[in-house]
Amino acid sequence: MEENKQQEKSQNQENVIKSNTQNSTDIKSRRERPDRPRRAGNPHRRPKPPIQPLHVSTIKEKSEIDENGEKPKHNLSHKSQGKVQHKKVQHKKSEQNRATKQNHKNKKASRIGNGRRTKKNISGPMSDAMKASILENIEVNDLRMNPWKQIEHNNHKVRFTPLGGLGEIGGNIAVMEDDESAFIIDVGMSFPDETMHGVDILVPDFSYLHAIKDKIVAVVITHAHEDHIGAMPYLYKELQFPIWGTPLALAMIENKFQEHGLMEHVKLFNYVTKRKQYQIGSFKIEWMHNTHSIIDACSLAIESKAGTFIHTADFKVDHTPIDNQTMDLQRYAYYGSKGVLCLFSDSTNSHTPGFTKSEAVVGKTFDRLFALATGRVIMSTFSSNTHRIFQAMERGIEAGRKICVIGRSMERNIETTRRLGYVDIEDKHFIESHEIPKYPDDKLLIVTTGSQGEIMAALSRMATNEHRHVKLKPSDTIIISAHAIPGNESSVSSLMNKLVKAGVTVRYKDFENIHVSGHAAQEEQKLILRLVQPKFFLPVHGEYNHIFKHSKTAIECGVNPRNILLMSDGDQIEITTKYIKKVKSVKTGKSYIDNQNNQEIKSDVVEDRQKLSQDGIVNIAMQLNKSTKKLIGKVVVNSSGLVPKKDSKRFTHEIENIIDTFLINADEKQLTSSNTIQKEINGIVRKFIVRTKKRYPIINTVVFMV
Repeated sequence: MEENKQQEKSQNQENVIKSNTQNSTDIKSRRERPDRPRRAGNPHRRPKPPIQPLHVSTIKEKSEIDENGEKPKHNLSHKSQGKVQHKKVQHKKSEQNRATKQNHKNKKASRIGNGRRTKKNISGPMSDAMKASILENIEVNDLRMNPWKQIEHNNHKVRFTPLGGLGEIGGNIAVMEDDESAFIIDVGMSFPDETMHGVDILVPDFSYLHAIKDKIVAVVITHAHEDHIGAMPYLYKELQFPIWGTPLALAMIENKFQEHGLMEHVKLFNYVTKRKQYQIGSFKIEWMHNTHSIIDACSLAIESKAGTFIHTADFKVDHTPIDNQTMDLQRYAYYGSKGVLCLFSDSTNSHTPGFTKSEAVVGKTFDRLFALATGRVIMSTFSSNTHRIFQAMERGIEAGRKICVIGRSMERNIETTRRLGYVDIEDKHFIESHEIPKYPDDKLLIVTTGSQGEIMAALSRMATNEHRHVKLKPSDTIIISAHAIPGNESSVSSLMNKLVKAGVTVRYKDFENIHVSGHAAQEEQKLILRLVQPKFFLPVHGEYNHIFKHSKTAIECGVNPRNILLMSDGDQIEITTKYIKKVKSVKTGKSYIDNQNNQEIKSDVVEDRQKLSQDGIVNIAMQLNKSTKKLIGKVVVNSSGLVPKKDSKRFTHEIENIIDTFLINADEKQLTSSNTIQKEINGIVRKFIVRTKKRYPIINTVVFMV
């Protein structure tokens, strides 16, 4: 019985093993199962070896002998023995797979190309010739990117002092000097703000020029915009120096001298030729052609004993200018390759990314606007923007329109550019303002001043129906081809309101490219920085945020931050081959000019006007007995801009009480003279008004001693 049971157990064990073996051999390969997704093929992957069936004898031997070749001490059931055998088989398979994968990786690493085995290439040491070539290229690239290293070190110093144009837009004037001589770069004007009542233009304070007048040898003009030459007549009423500039710039200055009665100073003019050096004092200066919003704009290349300086003045890089005279970038590169000690560059548009558009795009906009116009076309822009005016005139002639120029500065500038040959338009196309009624509206083009909303300009007088020859009609089209100068926004907005109320069609910012700037954007500034590659950099022309942004652009272009200074008007900067630093501040400021009589308005007058506009005025008149120092009659009090009319009686009564109290309690020293009494009364009345009204009016007291 026991033998039969043992045989039956052995037979069952063999059947289980056979069934397991049969199942393992029945497993189909992955390629024979189309229902399973196929993995991406790898040409270097070796196929897995087929699963070999295990023999019963092997399993028996494995189950009876342990790893040390001995039989296990404990008897295991058939089920436990199966689990142990399965784990050992799986462990062996995983070891085989790891070995196969590692072998495959080793073979793959030794193959390149189409499976060919190659030996690993190990580079040998560099030759002396290669080392020398690498060092030479490093030196060449360093000198190419820092050409200023060619400048020989010396002990000479140059000082640069901006007297206007920094911290503001316009009013550009600067002084460059060494130990021997000095010269002035431009003498420009700027526009007042709304608080400067009755002031038309601002001119720089010339105090520093008076201090160094014996050292100044010339005034150097870069171009003929008002913010660069507008203050010339006011300087030459005080000081006179030789003037150097291009023909158009000096012709514009001549017009100003004629207007101010200074024609005797025309003998100081020196006309320059671009790309030619001129010895001015201890400096050599070359004028380099710029593209800008006026003809004959130039940059300056200044050679001194300390080194070479580049002053860009106002510029933009226009590759398609109206006169086909592109910016002289070759000269920038020429001086840059020789080594430039310091670059002064225009910062006006330093916040504008990309490139400034070409002046030529405005002409295409004019084509559309002239095509849409059914009546008269009245175009207003800056009187010095000759290319803009010329493009408008060309479109007018093509449309069969007669041209009428209105506005003193516009007439003068167009006449000058025509006389010099910069604008080639025949006389037959022009008419006088009194001839306007003779022509149909659709045959007229009026070019006028007033794009900045100036009260006395022709366009403003047209808008208020005060112009003698031009009365606006609903069929008129007004083209304002300019942007408001900072500070003029409110006046331009007021002009726009008046024009719209007049019922005309106004073309301003609603058309793209009706105006483009004349100043360089960031990419153009980068181009100049890369062409010049200066050691030191001083951003000029603009408010503080403009020059700060320009300095960041310069740092991006490789200028050392320690070699950049941000200046304000009056800062005197000393520049040598070794350092750049601020050494002192000089007096600066503005003088106020009334254009109606070309006379200066004193600063205290302007301050009084500001007080009158904000706080008003109080006038007090009274009579006193000389002996008794008592009032004779009543005190007369008049005020304007301080209290409303309904409260004027009460205010007068309050002032009378204050004066009575003062006279009763005053000491003899306070009543010695009428001037003393006036000062005392002004003081106590001012304190009362400040305490009760929170205002600081102008107080005028008149005391009559009888």
